[in-house]
Amino acid sequence: MPQSTIRILFRFLGSMNLAITLLVAIAIAAVIGTVIQQNQPYPDYVLKFGPFWFEVFKSLELFNVYTSVWFLTILGFLVLSTSVCVYRNLPKIMRDVSDYRENSQRHSLQKLAHRQKYQSKQTLQATLPILLWVLKDHRYSFRQRQDNAGLIIAAKKGSGGRLGYIFSHVAIIVICIGGLIDGNLPLKVAEWRGKIAVETRRIPANQISAISTLSADNASFRANVDIPEGDQADFAFIDYKDGYLLQKLPFTIKVEDFRIEHYASGQPKSFESDLEINDAELAQAVKQTISVNHPLSYKGFTIYQNSFGDGGSKLNLKAWPLLSAMDSSKQLQAKVKQFTEVSGMQLEISDFRPFNVKPDPSGEKKFINQGPSFQYKLRRPDGTANEYLTYMQPIQQEGRWFFLSGMRSMVSEEFNYWFMPADSENRLARFMAFYQSLRDPEILAAIALQTASSTDGAKQSAAKDKQAVAKFMLVLAQQFVEGGYDKITANIEQTVAENQRQEVLQVYANVLQRLLKNVYLSVLQDEGLDPKQALTAFDAQFFVDAVEAVNLAHEYATPVFLELEGFQHIEATGLQITRSPGKWLVFPGCLLLVLGVFCMFYLPQRRLWLLLEAGDAGTAILLVGSALRNQYDFDKEFELIKQQLAQNFSTVQ
Repeated sequence: MPQSTIRILFRFLGSMNLAITLLVAIAIAAVIGTVIQQNQPYPDYVLKFGPFWFEVFKSLELFNVYTSVWFLTILGFLVLSTSVCVYRNLPKIMRDVSDYRENSQRHSLQKLAHRQKYQSKQTLQATLPILLWVLKDHRYSFRQRQDNAGLIIAAKKGSGGRLGYIFSHVAIIVICIGGLIDGNLPLKVAEWRGKIAVETRRIPANQISAISTLSADNASFRANVDIPEGDQADFAFIDYKDGYLLQKLPFTIKVEDFRIEHYASGQPKSFESDLEINDAELAQAVKQTISVNHPLSYKGFTIYQNSFGDGGSKLNLKAWPLLSAMDSSKQLQAKVKQFTEVSGMQLEISDFRPFNVKPDPSGEKKFINQGPSFQYKLRRPDGTANEYLTYMQPIQQEGRWFFLSGMRSMVSEEFNYWFMPADSENRLARFMAFYQSLRDPEILAAIALQTASSTDGAKQSAAKDKQAVAKFMLVLAQQFVEGGYDKITANIEQTVAENQRQEVLQVYANVLQRLLKNVYLSVLQDEGLDPKQALTAFDAQFFVDAVEAVNLAHEYATPVFLELEGFQHIEATGLQITRSPGKWLVFPGCLLLVLGVFCMFYLPQRRLWLLLEAGDAGTAILLVGSALRNQYDFDKEFELIKQQLAQNFSTVQ
């Protein structure tokens, strides 16, 4: 490569324009990293930004800005650019720091803006001590040079201001190198070479393959692990792209106890963990209690109290069949984060919360605790699954109490809630009895025949006609249970002329309403209520809510509803484990940067020259000075020096 090209490239790398451009790019990246929460699971970003913007941001690596290839590249170029700048300017600055400029020419100094002439009646040797005292009084160091015209005294102070330039630039280099060390650059290189692969399956740690496992020698990482009380782990998980990596630890972390305090509303107030570090190199285990902002440090690893969650709570569930009239008393034992077989599907409980604190729906500025809930998936044999969120206790809505269960088919979607009315004892049994009666062919057929025979017109009808009406009711009921009012309406639109649809729809609605009412009365009769008595306001409203719940039941899309009847809560502490050797460069780098800025702003370089010429009438003195910055302060100091000299010598205009 030609020498001129190398020189041009070298000049470009050390240019101010490139450095400013890189710093602006880093500032923009920092803004992005602040606005967009970093290193979260990809489904969270899909839910927040939507599929389109998720793919855009993912391609730009905005979800892990500080470890992205483009950010590390910017840091690398900033290190290179700043290093070139220091290399080019350090010799010149060091010469300037040590140079008093006593060899400056008299005619050049006489052109400086700050100057004043004096006349001393004493000889040069008698005048010199006074001048040197003034310089020392203002903390100037100086050198003297004899020339043909007389004596030149060159003085300066604030050389640290020039060193501040070097300190600040070296600080940038040190900080950026620290960022590169902690930027998972070796991890990205290993991934590029095919040495590691991201694990996307949710499987136990002992089943994760070696290609998705990082050794304990990994120099820099930030990982998380949830450990139940009384349990231990020698690994953690690094969230990486659309999956995770298993990070091995050179020691074992045991959680002896986890404590959490709540406010009266149920919101978490504080939490802490009692940890025990077991290492083969230790004669005795290390024990320490950690809490938020009070981590444990060991062998270059820092363990933070990051969160809390479920550690495998045991749940007592009641399985209500929704597609048949099976025995509804089936009990089920399940454990959070373990798989259980139910109705030919795999139950995967991902989370259990003993508290659900949310704003009061009435609009008051307070929070209410909606009680325990559990989140789970029901995975079909083909691998597909819907996700559910079910509350244990009924929740009040518009003055009435409902059992809530949300369903979604994709993580990016919001939960669609199914509201099932609670009976007078806040139980789900009455609604399920009503729903399962509609699913039971024998019960429904008997009630349909009874309903068809109870109308005024049916009393004079033949048995054959009553059977036909009852059969028609059964068809309506089946359509309603399988698809709600929408299915009945769709069937009418396919079979009835448009000008007759409204009338037919009204007839169908009346017939269906009569049948549903008699099914409900049958349920109340089974509870021991007298069918001859009029319905109370509560029972009448319950019927309206139950019919609406059945109307939407088909959207719940599962053959079984799981009711939470009891639980044994087991808590787990969420720990974040970091290894950041780069921080030991970042911290001193920041101190060096502060020192450099301080030197540049508070130690400005100032220079004075005293030109002395001996004559018959005494000694002629010329005071001149200059400063690189802070001219206002230098003006005041120069004026003060002029006044001190004027007290000892005559001023010459």
